[in-house]
Amino acid sequence: MGERFLMKPEILPTHTSALFDAAVDRAAKLLCVGEIVALPTETVYGLAANALNAQAVEKIYHAKGRPSHNPIIVHVASLQMAQDCVANWPDGASRLVKSFWPGPLTIVLRKSDKVPEIVTAGGETVGVRWPSHPFIQAVIRKCGFPLAAPSANRSNEISPTTAEHVQKSLGAAVPLIVDGGAANVGIESTVIDLTLATPRILRPGMIHEESLSAALGERPAISTGATNTLRSPGMLPKHYAPKAKLVVLKWETAQDLKFKISDFNFPKECVHVVAYSRIPSHDDFGRISVIPHDPEAFARALYAELHRCDEEGAKLIVVEAPPDEGSWRGIADRLARAAG
Repeated sequence: MGERFLMKPEILPTHTSALFDAAVDRAAKLLCVGEIVALPTETVYGLAANALNAQAVEKIYHAKGRPSHNPIIVHVASLQMAQDCVANWPDGASRLVKSFWPGPLTIVLRKSDKVPEIVTAGGETVGVRWPSHPFIQAVIRKCGFPLAAPSANRSNEISPTTAEHVQKSLGAAVPLIVDGGAANVGIESTVIDLTLATPRILRPGMIHEESLSAALGERPAISTGATNTLRSPGMLPKHYAPKAKLVVLKWETAQDLKFKISDFNFPKECVHVVAYSRIPSHDDFGRISVIPHDPEAFARALYAELHRCDEEGAKLIVVEAPPDEGSWRGIADRLARAAG
């Protein structure tokens, strides 16, 4: 795939209705002939292909350098389209859809024969999501088929929340990048598996355990880690990682922080700190990024800050540990995997 697009990707804006419609038409045209396209969603930017076309989905794996055992979420734009992708539709799915779709929730169910095995990495289940972003909704409706769409970046790197992030990561490996502005959620969707006796959260996100419990009428279990057969993306122990080493720490003062990272032996100008409450002095470190002490705002800003740290030459990124609360669990998960 990368060899066929030697020039820079086409980048289309969407900030007026005319540009939006033109970008929808262009994206749909490419997707309908089996190409891949980078599109905005409310979570992160996705690298999309026709989910029902195995050859098109293979191009996603090639462009990303994605391991073949890592499944891809299928994005839909209607309840009927979601139901066509799965073998059965339990009551729990209807309750979750009523509360959270369109939105950043992926539901794992038994796949239908329509979904190629390459999408599910050979597994019997598929994750389906109805995103709330108007652009990807419009493209799916224009195409008339669901889209397989993992994050639009090289495998295991930081997920992209802007079109610029996509271009820097994938470059000429993708023919078209649609610029829909910064992602509103900022981290990937919550994933819940409904194929088990007790629903299980495979990947936490900004729709957290308490909200899912209220919708389901029962408390879901929480996955303890990856298994031999991955039922969801985002379960690999090393994921969402910057080029710099990342550590997640608690500290009281700048001196305390300097002591805790002293064994890394990096010059202070190469140490970048991302914090929300314990803000050290700029004199002690190369860069200080301050993120609001609010999980939604933190999630929106996190990946952009990690991208910025890499671009500015950080060797060590220190992120202040998030609170041990349900609303922060998705953020804590991404940081733990980024730290590896």
